Amino acid sequence: MTRETRRTFCRFCHASCAMLVDVEDDKVVALRADPDNKLFGGYTCVKGRQMVDMHNLPERLLKPLIRRDGQMEEISTADALAFAAARIKEIIAEHGPHSIALYCGTNAFQNSAVLGTSFALAEAIGTRNYYTSVTVDQPAKVFTNARYGQWMGGPNNFEESDVVMFVGNNPLVSHYSPSGGLPPFSPSKRLRDAKARGTKIIVADPRECDISVQADIHLQVKPGEDPALLGGMLNVIIAEGLYDRNFVSAFVDGFDDLADAVKDFTPDIAAARAGIDKDQLIETARVFAKATKGKVVTGTGPEMAGQGTLTEYLVCALNIICARFNQEGDKVANPMVFMPFAAGAKKAQVAPPVPMFGEGFAQSRIRGIGKLGQEMPCPVLADEILTLGEGQVKVLISIGGNPEIAFPNQRKVRKALDTLDLFIQIDPWMSASAKRADLILAPSMCLEREDINNVSQPFCEEPYAHYTEAMVPPPGDTMDEYEMLWWLAKHLGLQLKLPGGECSMESCPDKMTMLDLISHGCLVAPSKARADSQASATPGGALFYPEEHRTIEAADPDASEKFHLDAGAMPNEFKAYAANAPEAAGFDFRLISRRSKHRYNSNGHTFPHLIKKMPTNPAFLHPDDLAALSIADGDVIEISSSVASIFAVTQASDKVRRGVISMSHAWGDDDAGKDDVHQKGGSTNRLIDDADGYDPITGMVLQSAIPVRIAAA
Repeated sequence: MTRETRRTFCRFCHASCAMLVDVEDDKVVALRADPDNKLFGGYTCVKGRQMVDMHNLPERLLKPLIRRDGQMEEISTADALAFAAARIKEIIAEHGPHSIALYCGTNAFQNSAVLGTSFALAEAIGTRNYYTSVTVDQPAKVFTNARYGQWMGGPNNFEESDVVMFVGNNPLVSHYSPSGGLPPFSPSKRLRDAKARGTKIIVADPRECDISVQADIHLQVKPGEDPALLGGMLNVIIAEGLYDRNFVSAFVDGFDDLADAVKDFTPDIAAARAGIDKDQLIETARVFAKATKGKVVTGTGPEMAGQGTLTEYLVCALNIICARFNQEGDKVANPMVFMPFAAGAKKAQVAPPVPMFGEGFAQSRIRGIGKLGQEMPCPVLADEILTLGEGQVKVLISIGGNPEIAFPNQRKVRKALDTLDLFIQIDPWMSASAKRADLILAPSMCLEREDINNVSQPFCEEPYAHYTEAMVPPPGDTMDEYEMLWWLAKHLGLQLKLPGGECSMESCPDKMTMLDLISHGCLVAPSKARADSQASATPGGALFYPEEHRTIEAADPDASEKFHLDAGAMPNEFKAYAANAPEAAGFDFRLISRRSKHRYNSNGHTFPHLIKKMPTNPAFLHPDDLAALSIADGDVIEISSSVASIFAVTQASDKVRRGVISMSHAWGDDDAGKDDVHQKGGSTNRLIDDADGYDPITGMVLQSAIPVRIAAA
């Protein structure tokens, strides 16, 4: 037996950490960080280090399963795909193309060819029902910010910033922060280095999270009241003239409307509403505005807390009036070598507005909500399945996702999945969603396939690329997801059209051919990255393309576009927020979402080491709250919203402000009852009403800052 060490990168989450993999007899036997990769410097997280288990666990599905007479039976992949296509063809003939829906979940993003191929399949079918997990937790920052304007030169780089403010964003655990925030490549070291350079770190979060411990200022904001903090900061910055007057004069429309909306929202009012100290709020505003470079960024929590679109607007307003953008002569913040849209002009000017929703976009049948860019918002999918009539969804193809656990209103989602004529789940595990499927397709896993690191490109501040070959052959009757989607199109008699043109429908293209078509127009073609990697002295290692790191050009002489701070309902929406304090009679606590070091959304619940580290989904509460309720640390409690109840195990933590419960989002499998909650953990999605108080643009419903009450179980 010969052991061979190969270079690759992790695909547990979007950080794509560089790794060394030990292979023996076509089996992954060990892995560890790659110390030679200068971007990561030998960093990996505990989740990624479980990939040996991911690939080798006995519970892994190595062959598709089909439901017949209520029982799951094995079927070959070829027969399963032929069966699925035949059934889909019948349903389209009877109910039309909009009866078919595709959903790409967290794991779909880790396969570099899946998003492009799945969207091409949806377009070929002619369905409007294409969904991704982006609209589960952060649609506002993706789809609504474009209406205020986009700076063609991009934001300030984290590495060059004097101040960075994180609102509900804990990138030391989540490995996520928007451009200008903390990159996920060895984030603790990058944070330490930034602080050593003198960068000021500001954190707004109802709990003392990992990054707030390192912060110069921590504002322990009440759940759901981020707009109060941000509006108060704008009041101070405008009243004291701390904004960039020249930039605002040259590039901003609607500034007077913004100033009018926040002028009466004084630090006293803002601090009281946000539950923070007034002087601390004023200091925060001054520290941020007086810096030369920096940015305010948000995580998923603020978007899930009921004011997502307003919160993102206020964040945009802060960054805009303080001119937190790269200027002529600066290096591009995120070169994104594999992203076609990144190859466009990089100039010191505002781009024309890019419509992302509204007139001209396909409409859902549910609550008047329309398509966001290329996708329909996930909160309408359950009702699209359950609502009778023309356009009712009859088939769902779920790729790398777990909608029963991830979507709001778990009971409704569960009913919807059971209602489908055909539910296809592509899944290596018998997840909660897979248990309801009519057909489970078994995919190859990340170390068994070629990939490029396109999912991590938006976080790279250098022109960095990573190509990996398959470390081991795929076992059993498994197949790469993009090939499954190609075969479905083939059996349906459809042509897949990608940005680079039509792909062959005679035989399935190899992955790099497919990725070249998907990434057409990018700075470095995936096939070139593969060739460069294979020719390198360290195949599978880091690739840098410094010649592609462009500099921001001067504005066009006739450039006239400006930011629009008065676009849509803004800033009047802030006036409405300021005038109406929330009420939730009978609910004394607010349940907020949190990230876990030992899970990534609904992933990680099957891996023994992660289960041992955190077997349940603890309910973190302040010790004084537990004492007041006569509940002990480690007790089982019942948490009730206006919709439903769940059980949880308490964990005392003085890092959580009083009146708050902190639990992980998208947790669990089946129902966790009182007797087995220690082993399963409760799912907070069951507490959510997906049709009450939804955002009229994104469909986002309250998934954090949920009003709840607590009782001993």
